[in-house]
Amino acid sequence: MPDDAPAEVTVALDGEVGCIADARARASEFLARLQSERGLPVSARAMDLTQLVVSELVTNALKYAPGPVLLQLRVAGGWVEIAVWDTDPALPTARATDAGRVGQHGLEIVMAVVDGFAAQREPVGKRITARLALFDDPLGLGG
Repeated sequence: MPDDAPAEVTVALDGEVGCIADARARASEFLARLQSERGLPVSARAMDLTQLVVSELVTNALKYAPGPVLLQLRVAGGWVEIAVWDTDPALPTARATDAGRVGQHGLEIVMAVVDGFAAQREPVGKRITARLALFDDPLGLGG
């Protein structure tokens, strides 16, 4: 596979105890493999934020949708796309900031750290996609 070809992996999650931690670990392993096999530069920030976004999106999917969840990670053009599919067609909405609210900040957190976000209905359920830069200066602007 050419070095600039997209790389991707899809993980089926069953909601069992430990599957959120497993999803984070799979995301980390995926990026680490691309670093070692392709020499892909992945900043520590990108690695940490990928794990955070995976954790928040998978947690929400397992919490609010019945049935299985799919996690898809795709790397292309200096970006990692994190997509989570679940069976509930209702699209999420970020709630207004409320420092007094306990919990339910996951989508707010994701929206604050990603470079791109989309939520779309699928023939069954929905897909939430977030995009993060793999390195701190993805366009090479040096700024």
